[in-house]
Amino acid sequence: MFVGEGISEMNRKGKMGWLAATVTATVLCATARSTLLFAQEQADEQPVRVFLDCQGRALSGCDFDLVRREIAWVDWVRNREDADVHLLVTSTRTGAGTVLEMQFIGRGRFEGEDSSLTHASSSTDTRDELRRRLTERFKLGLAGYAGATPAAERLRVEYNAPAATLAVTPENDPWNLWVFGVSAGGSARAQSRTSSTSVNGSLSASRTSENWKFRWGARARYSEDDFEFSDGSTTTSLRRTSGTDVLLVRSAGPHWGIGGRASVTSSTFSNQHIRFNIQPAVEYNIFPYAESSRRQFTLQYRVGSSQVQYDEETLYGVLEETLYEQMFTSSLSLQQPWGSSSLAITVSNFLDDAGKNRISVFGNANVRIVRGLSLSFFGTVARVRDQVFLPRRGASDEEVLLRQRDLQTDFNYSLNINLRFTFGSIFNNIVNPRFDGGGGQVFFFD
Repeated sequence: MFVGEGISEMNRKGKMGWLAATVTATVLCATARSTLLFAQEQADEQPVRVFLDCQGRALSGCDFDLVRREIAWVDWVRNREDADVHLLVTSTRTGAGTVLEMQFIGRGRFEGEDSSLTHASSSTDTRDELRRRLTERFKLGLAGYAGATPAAERLRVEYNAPAATLAVTPENDPWNLWVFGVSAGGSARAQSRTSSTSVNGSLSASRTSENWKFRWGARARYSEDDFEFSDGSTTTSLRRTSGTDVLLVRSAGPHWGIGGRASVTSSTFSNQHIRFNIQPAVEYNIFPYAESSRRQFTLQYRVGSSQVQYDEETLYGVLEETLYEQMFTSSLSLQQPWGSSSLAITVSNFLDDAGKNRISVFGNANVRIVRGLSLSFFGTVARVRDQVFLPRRGASDEEVLLRQRDLQTDFNYSLNINLRFTFGSIFNNIVNPRFDGGGGQVFFFD
C-alpha cells in the first residue's frame, strides 16, 4: 500500500469512529432524557407525600388519626425528607384563644410552591371542634398540590353558604373582647395507712387588642396528706398557696412593649405570709411581633419592690421587710421546619445587695438531626443566692421528707434528654386503633 492510500484509509476510519461516537452519545443522551422524563411522569402520577409537623400548643388540635382518615388522597410519611409538602403547624395565644398558622412548604417537585392558612380558635371550642376545623383547613391547603396529580380527577369543591345572621366582629362584640374563666377542682386518694386530699380554684379575666393586653388571675390551693407509721403514730403535712396577679402591656410599635406586673401572694412552702410586689417592665423583640408564631428573640427588663411579711423569723432575723430587685431576661424561641427550640437566660438581684442574686437558664428543643434521628431535651439550671425568706430555725427532717418547706441550696437543676431513631417504611397512612383505649392496658412501645 502506498503512503497516500494509507493516509486516506486512516482518515476514513477516523471519520467512521467519530460518526459512531456521535451516534452513541446521541443515543445515550436521548435515553437519559427519556429516563428523566419517565421518572418525572412517574413522580407526577404519585399521590402527594405529606409530612405533618404540629408544634407547641398546636398539638392539641392535630388529631393524626382523624387527619389520615379524612384526607386519604395523599400519602402521609414519617420523615420530612420523604415529603413533597411539609405541613408545619404553629400557634400564637390570643386574648380569646389561639391562632393556628399552617405553613405548606413545598419540597422536591413542589420546591418553592409555598402557601399558608390560619385558623382562630376560641377558648370555648371543644377539642373535637378544633380538630375537625383544623382538618378542613388541611384539606383546603393540600388540594392545590393534589391538583397537579391524577387525584384531581376525583376531588370536588363544595361551598356551604352561611346562615343569614349578623356575624360577630370586634366592632359589634357584646363582650368587647373580654374573656373570663372560672375553675374549681379537687382530688382524694387513700390506702390503709395514708390519705391525701386537695382542693383548688382559680378566676381569670383578660382583654387583648392591637394596642393593649390585660390579664388578671387569682388562684388558691390547699392540700393535706396524712400518714400512719408502724408504731401507730401519725403525722399530717399541710401546704397552702394563694395569690392574685395582673399584667398590663401597651404595644409601642412592631418591636416594643411597655407595661408591668403586680401581684399579691401567700405560701407556707416559701415562709411568706403575704407578699405585695410591683414591677414595671419594658421588652424589645429583635424580630417583629407579627412573626411570633415562628420566631421570637426578646430582651426584657423589670425593676420593682416587694413588701413581705413572713410566717417565721428569717435567716436575717426579720419578720417583715421591703425588698428592691431587678431582673433581666433574654429569651429565644424558634418553631421551624427542622424542629422547635427555646432558650431563656434570667439574671436577677436585690438593688441594695448585688451579692444576693440568681442566674437561671432554661432550654428545650425538639430537633431533627438527620433522616429518622431526632433529639429532644428539657432542662433548667440555676445558681441560687437570694433565699432571704428561709426560716432561721431551718427545716425539720419531717419537713424535708414531706417537702413542706423550701430548702437552702446553692443551685438547682433538672434535665431530661431523649434521642430517638426510627427506620423502615416511609409511609404512615394506616389507622388501626385497636387496644389503644380504655384503662388498665399494657403499653409496649410508643
